[in-house]
Order: sequence, then C-alpha cells, then structure tokens
Amino acid sequence: MNTRLIPTVIQDYKTLKVYMLGFSNSDSLDKTQKTGWVYFWSRSKKRLWMKGEKSGNKLKAIEIYFDCDDDSLLIKAKLIGKFVCHTNNVSCFTKRITNYDT
Repeated sequence: MNTRLIPTVIQDYKTLKVYMLGFSNSDSLDKTQKTGWVYFWSRSKKRLWMKGEKSGNKLKAIEIYFDCDDDSLLIKAKLIGKFVCHTNNVSCFTKRITNYDT
C-alpha cells in the first residue's frame, strides 16, 4: 500500500463551493476512479476511508484534476446527503479568521 499522501480539495461540481480538504494516496485515488465515490487515506484510522461511510453523506466524484506540479488533487463532486463536515455544516471551511475589504 502506497502511503505517500496528496492533499485533495473537494469542491461542489456546480457551485464550486469548497467542501473540504482530505488526503489521498494511489490506493484511494484508484478506488475513487473505480467506484465513483470519493475515498481518502485516513491518517487517524490508517486505512482507506469512503467519505460518508457512516454518516451517509457521500461524495460522488464528477471530475478529478491534478495540479500543475502533480502534487495535489482537486475533485469536483456531487454531495449525496446534507452535510460534508462532521459538524453538520455543508463545508468544513466555516471559521473565518479575517475579512479584507476589496
């Protein structure tokens, strides 16, 4: 099993809202491509983990992109369920630390 981890951004395929950041390896990427469901490598569980395997709030992969350096991924996905975050929010990015005037 390859445990080289690649940061993986999950984004809504229609609205482009950023849902979360997880970590993938070659095994989780392969499983995502084969099944269509988003899999990660769980650093705490030390195993492949399908987003929503317990909660039912799953992510259906629509498009997968490597960045220009091939060291991070972007997965555009469809949320099947209500929440992505374990805090019952649609996005894990809810804690604003600053707001700059534009």
